[in-house]
Amino acid sequence: MEIITLQPVVALVAGILILIMPRLLSYIVAFYLIFVGLTGMFPDFMTRFGAGS
Repeated sequence: MEIITLQPVVALVAGILILIMPRLLSYIVAFYLIFVGLTGMFPDFMTRFGAGS
């Protein structure tokens, strides 16, 4: 799965979790920002752990 398609899925899951459990807001935002930062700095980061392609 490419980063372009993965980020909206992560954002959608984070939004749903925030609606269900608002106390998780700061943790979800922090993890999302770390995820986006890592994928921006290392675009091939997720492909290294792919299905051997």
